[in-house]
Amino acid sequence: MTQQDRADYLLRRLNELYPSPLVPLVHRDAYTLLVAVLLSAQCTDVRVNQVTPALFALAGNPQDMMRVAVDDILAVVRPCGLGPRKAAAISQLSKILVEGHGGEVPADFAALEALPGVGHKTASVVMAQAFGVPAFPVDTHIHRLAVRWKLSSGKNVEMTERDLKRLFPRESWNRLHLQIIYYGREFCSARGCDGTRCLLCRELISHPS
Repeated sequence: MTQQDRADYLLRRLNELYPSPLVPLVHRDAYTLLVAVLLSAQCTDVRVNQVTPALFALAGNPQDMMRVAVDDILAVVRPCGLGPRKAAAISQLSKILVEGHGGEVPADFAALEALPGVGHKTASVVMAQAFGVPAFPVDTHIHRLAVRWKLSSGKNVEMTERDLKRLFPRESWNRLHLQIIYYGREFCSARGCDGTRCLLCRELISHPS
């Protein structure tokens, strides 16, 4: 089984297991998704989803958020970790969106990555899930499984992203990154599987490369 064969096999099986994966972060538009993804850095989606209702009740759009004191934002988002940095970034990016983008989240990688607290992975999630632009956000689950499934050497997330984009059809990227996240969390965690225990790992072993 070649690397491409493995990728084709995994794509088919993940489509069977997760035909319609939903974005795990609760949001209602591009702005609330952007803020939720920013908060998810080094924090679980479960925790973010516990925090964002109160945050978006305080201010659910950049126009309102830029008027909220950073300390008040911090009081809500502190449980997500890195609270001071994230609160400042939310305040600053909200002001930039209002003053530089007409209060709208830009559907542009460069413009998103120029916002405070927004890196390539966050921008990729927003582009993929808010605007439907093909992207392949690589988080820790995807990076780990790409190595475990021999789809990438895993030297860094940038290389993993390039390898996955090369192996999988462009039209599958937005759905597939969610499918891999769900599978990794449910069946193939770092401690729960050593590359031989879960369903897909066993299936790949039975079709060795």
